[in-house]
Amino acid sequence: MQKAIYTTVGIDELLSHVQALKGAGVRFVQMHTERNVDDGSYRLVYTFINVRAAQEHIAQDGSYAIENLVVEDIDQYQEIPSISSYYPAVFPFENEAHDLFGLAITDMQIDFKGFFYQVSTAEPMSVITPEVKAAREKAMKVRAAAEAKARKAAAEKAAAAAAAGEGAAGAGDAAGAAAAQPAAATGSDAQHDEAAAKAALKAAEMEAKLAAMDPEKAAKVRAALAAKAARDKQKKEA
Repeated sequence: MQKAIYTTVGIDELLSHVQALKGAGVRFVQMHTERNVDDGSYRLVYTFINVRAAQEHIAQDGSYAIENLVVEDIDQYQEIPSISSYYPAVFPFENEAHDLFGLAITDMQIDFKGFFYQVSTAEPMSVITPEVKAAREKAMKVRAAAEAKARKAAAEKAAAAAAAGEGAAGAGDAAGAAAAQPAAATGSDAQHDEAAAKAALKAAEMEAKLAAMDPEKAAKVRAALAAKAARDKQKKEA
């Protein structure tokens, strides 16, 4: 049976309580905002779960507890510190509190780098590993460079067509065709770099998954991947 524990804290106490929960390995679940129709004040409820403790309790008697931090009597002009430095997954909820209710959430520390949060075994919504992040950023840069090169090639082809008297329509068709297929217009070097970046990204993501596995299971998966790589190499060389 699920039990809910509510602890009311002041705005100035919020971060210290959140820090303590983070230190105990508690996971963030959600945050929601409520408005008191009687006096116009606001109430924030931050929900967490201690997964390890929950698993133990479920095994014993089928029960577990959801922990909630409650901040009450907030007026629209009070500054509320963001907890995103401890739990980045709170960002969509804090952003909603700001956009829909006009609350002043301060010091949001978030940097998506073009990617949202991924589900992993480490946390329900955790930041990607540094290796995966680096591989993704490299893939993004390679793709951007390839597209820029494709646009330049399309513009040069359009200009050459116009100079040769093929007409504006023909030049526009040439530019459109080149822009529609940026990978083909970038040349073999860019294609090779992009393929290498994608391979690095795939390898980094797999390494992140393996790192989260049980060591014995991870060793078996590594062995299977190595065997598959050897078979693929033999097929290419045959």
